[in-house]
Amino acid sequence: MSIFPLSGKAFLVTGGAKRIGAAIVKALHGAGASSILHYRDSAQEATDLALSLCWNRPDSIKLIRADLLDSAALATLVESAAQAFGRLDGLVNNASSFYPTPLGQIDANAWDDLVGSNLKAPLFLSQAAWPHLKESGGAIVNIVDINAERPLAGFSTYCAAKAGLLCLTRALATEMGPQVRVNGVSPGAIEWPSDNLFDAQVKAHMIEATPLKRIGDPTDIARTVLFLLADAPYITGQILAVDGGRSAHL
Repeated sequence: MSIFPLSGKAFLVTGGAKRIGAAIVKALHGAGASSILHYRDSAQEATDLALSLCWNRPDSIKLIRADLLDSAALATLVESAAQAFGRLDGLVNNASSFYPTPLGQIDANAWDDLVGSNLKAPLFLSQAAWPHLKESGGAIVNIVDINAERPLAGFSTYCAAKAGLLCLTRALATEMGPQVRVNGVSPGAIEWPSDNLFDAQVKAHMIEATPLKRIGDPTDIARTVLFLLADAPYITGQILAVDGGRSAHL
């Protein structure tokens, strides 16, 4: 792979201001790409990241704020992204809501939020991006989750949404080929949530169930996304697990 394999190309990354999304934006930038960084509430983080990356390559990052639960805004988001650099070569569906919904306490708001961000938005963003990606011969990468196939107790709504995204990835690959490739990356434990969602015992159990005996880093996911976008012309319809081997051990 060349030093700047994505030079001259442009990618839309949803939820690109923090954590895995920010790592993906940085990896694409390092490969020569320009990015449209979508965010909802993380304006300061998005601005800081854009400024740091544009310091070395001016005007290489554009920011777009949008609520992905507003279905009517999704096509506009994609059109704005395509206009930002005059082309669209890829879409990374990374934005995601994640929190528990214990059985007996699930309500319509949690359903709308978790399914909306993790499944509905990726579908409608992909549909809107399809004409642009056909023109550029581009690709889509969906950030799935180990729990799409290995459900986590207490998170049934989230797991169901990610399971839908897993199947959607394969369905879109079938329908969008041959011009557009669609793949997924399925993270395991990658950087603990900042809200102390998991206690020490749960964290220790997850690490023990992982053959590599450690959690991953957002850059592990970013490198895999970069591979799928830049150096995998004969890979489509696949879900690549980046989980330290945990899905093989559970």
